[in-house]
Amino acid sequence: MTIADIKVTTVAVPLEAPLRHSAGAHWGRFIRTIVEVVGNDGLSGWGELGGGGESAESAILSLKPYLIGHDPLNLEQLRWKIMNPTGSLYNNRLQIHAALEMACLDLAGKRLGVPAHTLLGGSIRDSVEFASYLFYRYEANGVGGETMPDEIVAHAAKLKEAHGFRTHKLKGGHFSPDHDVEVFTALAEAFPEDGVRLDPNGVWSVEDAIRVGRAISHLNNDYYEDPTWGMEGMRRVRSSQPIPTATNMVIVNFEQLAQCILHDLVDVILLDTTFWGGLRQAVKAGQVLETFQRSAAVHSSGELGIQLASMLHLGAVLPNLNFAADAHYHHLTDDILVGGKLVYRNGCIDVPTGPGLGVEVCREKVARYAEHFSETGGYTYDRDPARPGWYSIWPEKNYADPSVKSVPGVF
Repeated sequence: MTIADIKVTTVAVPLEAPLRHSAGAHWGRFIRTIVEVVGNDGLSGWGELGGGGESAESAILSLKPYLIGHDPLNLEQLRWKIMNPTGSLYNNRLQIHAALEMACLDLAGKRLGVPAHTLLGGSIRDSVEFASYLFYRYEANGVGGETMPDEIVAHAAKLKEAHGFRTHKLKGGHFSPDHDVEVFTALAEAFPEDGVRLDPNGVWSVEDAIRVGRAISHLNNDYYEDPTWGMEGMRRVRSSQPIPTATNMVIVNFEQLAQCILHDLVDVILLDTTFWGGLRQAVKAGQVLETFQRSAAVHSSGELGIQLASMLHLGAVLPNLNFAADAHYHHLTDDILVGGKLVYRNGCIDVPTGPGLGVEVCREKVARYAEHFSETGGYTYDRDPARPGWYSIWPEKNYADPSVKSVPGVF
C-alpha cells in the first residue's frame, strides 16, 4: 500500500454563536483544512488542521513530491521526510505533518482493519470525558450574548443538562481579571460537585495571575491554565499560589518539556494532536510525562470530527489522562461526518472502534462547507470586532466591556 494522491479542502462550519477569547474572537465559524490521502488501493484516509485557505492548501500540496509512493505505515519515515529540523526551521511543517500523519493512520488502520489506537499501542479506556468549555459569546441570531455571572451559569446548566458535563472550563482574559473572578466564582458555586478551570490564555501579568489564583484557590479547581505567558512566568505563578498549573501554550515541544520537568515549571501539560506535530508525537510526550509521574490532558484547537477522533484515540492510550479533555465541539452547529456530530453521553464521547480513525467523512458536507468558506472567507482571529483598532498586548490591560453583548451588522 502506497500513497497515490493527496487532496486538500478548506471548510467553514458555523458555530452556534461567536466565541470571545483573550486575543479576539471566533467570528461565528471554525475554518479548518481537510486533508485526504488516497491510497493506491482506492481507500482514503482523512486528516485535519486549523485555519485554511489558499496558503494552507498550497503548503500541503507542495509536499506531494515527498509523499507520492510513500507507505502510510512508515510513520517515523514520514516524520523525517516532512519535519526534519531544517525543513521545520524554514517551513514550520509541524501542523501540516500532523494532518498528514492523521490521514495516514486513518488509511493504514482501514487497510489493516484496526482502529488507530491499535497502531499506537492499544486502548485502555472505552470513552473520554470532556469539560463543558465555556466562552463569553457575542449574540448572533438570537443565540449567545453571555458576559455576566448569571448568564454564564445558565449557559453551563444547559450544557450540563444536554451533555452531562461534570467539569466546567471558563475561557477568560477577554474581560478584566476581576470580572473573570466574579464569573468563575459564581460558576464554581453553582456546581459545587463539579470540577472547574480558568484559562485566560496567558494574557495576565505574573502579579495579576498570582492575585487571581489566590482569590479562587478555595474553589474546586482542577488546575489553573496558562494564567501568564512564558516558562519563567509560569514558574513564578506556580510558586506563589496554591492551584496546580497547566499549559497548552508554553510547553509545546520536547525541549520545552525537558525544561519543564527539570525545573518544575508547570504541573499538567495539555497535549494537542496538531500542535505537537502529530498524534504519535502527542502520545510520545504523554509517555514522557508518565515516566515522571505527571498528568496529561487533551487540548482542543477548534476541531471538527476528524481531529476530535484523533483526540479520542490519544485519550484512549494515555494512562495518565487524569482530567477531562477539552473540546470546542459542542459549539458547532454541524460536522462534516456522516450522521452529523458525535454524541456526548454523561459528559463523555465513546472512543471509535471502527478501522482507522473510526469516523466516516461525508463528501457532500465537505463540499457544502467548502462553499460556505468561499462565501464567507476567513476572519481576523486575533482582532475583536467590537473594538476597532484594538489588538492584544501581553500583559493585557485594555480589556473588553462586558456590557457590550453584540456587534450589529457583523454577525
